[in-house]
Amino acid sequence: MIKHLIDLFDSLLGAIGGHVLEIIEGMGQFAFLIRSTVQWLLRARVEWGQVLRQMLFIGAQSMPVTTMTTFFTGMVLALQSGSSSKHFFNEPLFIGTVVSFSMVMELSPVMTSLVVSGRAGAAIAAELGTMKVTEQVDALYTLGTNPIRYLVIPRVLAFLFVLPVLIVVSDFSGVLGGWVVANAKFRISPNVYWHDIVDNMEIKHFFHGFLKTFVFAFIISFISCYKGISTRGGAQGVGKSTTEAVVYSMVCVLVTDYFVTAILVALGIT
Repeated sequence: MIKHLIDLFDSLLGAIGGHVLEIIEGMGQFAFLIRSTVQWLLRARVEWGQVLRQMLFIGAQSMPVTTMTTFFTGMVLALQSGSSSKHFFNEPLFIGTVVSFSMVMELSPVMTSLVVSGRAGAAIAAELGTMKVTEQVDALYTLGTNPIRYLVIPRVLAFLFVLPVLIVVSDFSGVLGGWVVANAKFRISPNVYWHDIVDNMEIKHFFHGFLKTFVFAFIISFISCYKGISTRGGAQGVGKSTTEAVVYSMVCVLVTDYFVTAILVALGIT
């Protein structure tokens, strides 16, 4: 009986230790990917043709879904804030302020990043994963082309270029959605709604949300690329890597959002 418990305890420790070592190894490989990307970015010529193609795929093709998402989010915010203020004060007050501050500082950057990670991040992980299991990545080494320079850097740069633009468009889309509900539901004139935003919002409030986008772009691009080029196990491995890329990207965006917000608040950008 005691021997059985000892064997069970040893197997449990072995499983936990193996999982911990796998996590540490993955973190090391991820850090190595970031270091290699920075090194190649500084010393090699950028494949701008690839960057433009990725910008079109990540940015232009993601814009309809991100715009629609934030448009209806702004509508919900206006409906909720207007109904709440009308309940407590008998008047729908400060709808423009609530919608604009919520969208610009928090919801637009986070929700747009989550949508893009689910669409473009998953596609990148699946594409690179397929190239890995079909040995196309190894073929690049054989041809004397570094995969990081040709595959990773264009996608990282494309994310850093287009995600801020997507989020600015999403800001306007969310505020516009709030205006639609404020005007149609609560009969608030456009002048009152837009003056409410202009009178209360400052440029630092815009930058509070805008600066987050570069952190989110960095996270989503590197996680998607890492999961793609580290894929193993054929078609099943591609599916697993794609799922992990989306899940890890979303979780990291939400977790990082708190710490970035705390830093920006400490710096007075709020």
